[in-house]
Amino acid sequence: MTGTRRAAKGVRQPAAHLPIARVYVDVALAHLDRTFDYQVPEQFAADAVPGCRVRVRFAGQLVDGYLMERAAESDHVGKLAFLDRVVSAEPVVAPEIASLARAVADRYAGSMVDVLRLAIPPRHAKVEAEQPAETPDVAPFPENGERTGWSSYPRGESFVEAVAGGRQPRAIWQAPPGADWPARLAELAAVAAGAGKGAVLVVPDHRDVDRLHAACTALLGAEAVVALSAGLGPAKRYRRWLAVRRGAAKVVVGTRAAMFAPVADPGLFVVWDDGDDLHAEPRAPYPHVRDVLVQRAHLSGAALLVAGFARTAEAQLLVDSGWAHAIAADRAAVRAAAPRVTAIGETDAQLARDEAARSARLPSVAFEAARQSLRDGAPVLVQVPRRGYVPALACGQCRAAARCRRCAGPLGLPRAARGSETQPAACRWCGHGEPAFRCAECGSRRIRAVVVGAGRTAEELGRAFAGATVRTSGRDEVLATVPATPDLVVCTPGAEPVAEGGYGAALLLDGWASLGRADLRAAEETLRRWMTAAALVRPGSAGGRVVVIAESVLAPVQALVRWDPVWHATQELAGRTELGFPPAVRMATVDGTPTALATLLADLELPDGAEVLGPVPLGEVDMDGNAERERALIRATRRQGRQLATALAAAQARRTARKDPESIRVQLDPLDLI
Repeated sequence: MTGTRRAAKGVRQPAAHLPIARVYVDVALAHLDRTFDYQVPEQFAADAVPGCRVRVRFAGQLVDGYLMERAAESDHVGKLAFLDRVVSAEPVVAPEIASLARAVADRYAGSMVDVLRLAIPPRHAKVEAEQPAETPDVAPFPENGERTGWSSYPRGESFVEAVAGGRQPRAIWQAPPGADWPARLAELAAVAAGAGKGAVLVVPDHRDVDRLHAACTALLGAEAVVALSAGLGPAKRYRRWLAVRRGAAKVVVGTRAAMFAPVADPGLFVVWDDGDDLHAEPRAPYPHVRDVLVQRAHLSGAALLVAGFARTAEAQLLVDSGWAHAIAADRAAVRAAAPRVTAIGETDAQLARDEAARSARLPSVAFEAARQSLRDGAPVLVQVPRRGYVPALACGQCRAAARCRRCAGPLGLPRAARGSETQPAACRWCGHGEPAFRCAECGSRRIRAVVVGAGRTAEELGRAFAGATVRTSGRDEVLATVPATPDLVVCTPGAEPVAEGGYGAALLLDGWASLGRADLRAAEETLRRWMTAAALVRPGSAGGRVVVIAESVLAPVQALVRWDPVWHATQELAGRTELGFPPAVRMATVDGTPTALATLLADLELPDGAEVLGPVPLGEVDMDGNAERERALIRATRRQGRQLATALAAAQARRTARKDPESIRVQLDPLDLI
């Protein structure tokens, strides 16, 4: 405890051995992204270990910092201040994590301290003082050498053997429909742990964490596996994180922040469903889990597996470049496991003859598929791309967007209150009702729904399939599982519960709403959502049906019908390469006020051939009607990616050194470009 007490001023003496501490101060200014030298007082010599938390005086204020290393002498010619205190002698920054944090900061034009904030959870003193748990013994898995889960894949068994041998295999696993992916990933983690290596498995959300943690625990025992997610309280999260840092757990399963989990001697990194936007960190410097684990596997010499039912253009680039190999089932096995997929274009769809189907706005094929599944006693999954009741309205005559007279916000139809049959349209921004709508373009008073949300869809299906229970899964309540009963399960993308024995049918509604988004990744993301839902359906040989409401000529629909995400990823990557979009190039978005953006662009030392697109307004205006923020896109080749990041970081450092008052947001390779 003496290390946490502040030393008395006037009696400090430098430590006899390695008296210099190099510290990253926790100050969010780009020009301070380096270590600063401090003297270590003799009374702190034992506690001031590399990786510990310290308090130092910086620019007249006491700030937090991380002691990165001890040295015998300093290059600083002036007088050095002493460490104010050692907050804790716990070395929270492992050497491997320090190297990774520096690499991530350099790749994303960020600062080391920003990355350390993401990697190191807040300290909990009471937890830190607890007795460390013992490291469990993990037996080699499996002892007889059989790995039936991976032996069915070409290259699957060789990948497992490489993990067991401590080598550095890198692969993209294309999981077939219906695959028990938690069991397969748990087997890999057990192989790595049995070889004395650590494993980090990152999944999008807490439901995936629960499934994968249960699979890993079944093979390795509860003591060897730690689950890390944002839903844990501060004490529980820090206790589990410390167990990993101290080597008491060999396998980490978690959400986005687990990409920095400090496992000892890492041998395997896995990211499941890398196209999910939950893998993109919303805080500076905005790293993506897939890219961080690629960096980490390269730095540590560990194995890497990028897995999912769909495939992103970024994963396809890893295969095309030869950096990773593909692991996929043969086409015969995929066809045997896949449900039967039918695409129905909305313009050509024929509604069922009965009024119940007509009220549910389902084509007859979709209606019959759902009714057959319910007759067979299996649940039906209905995926709706928008939550809410009727989230978007338009003029019934000219189709112009319906907007509020007060704030010009979009009008929507909220769910009717209990006991009332109707509810007037209301603004989704200011909340004011609009009972007497009049179109500003043509003057019509008629109004129509642009897209129907999950709430309204559930009501319509309840009327169409009288007697069937309708369950909803979305933002308000996300279901993890549903029983094998003849129910209708209406959900939004990403909230699909797992059905016992699989769904008998899946209806993927309003495909145009997903495919028509003004987004570079709209087609890729839509296919990923569809495949995630379709993978929960029984095989076609067992009666499994998937009906997608979208035109069959579209590439994502064709990829779903043939269950060929590799073909779609190849087409997507080729298109982006031709047009010059990520991942074929490195691209940065720079957001700021017009003045700040112009100043930064004028000060930017870009690599030769780099291109600046814009700036263009982001659509945000101030009270006077002037554009508040603009966006510029900066494009460079992949070989120039490091130069681009360095140039942006240097420009930000010059801005903060000048104390420019206006903020600038810099993101490299963001998911959203427009």
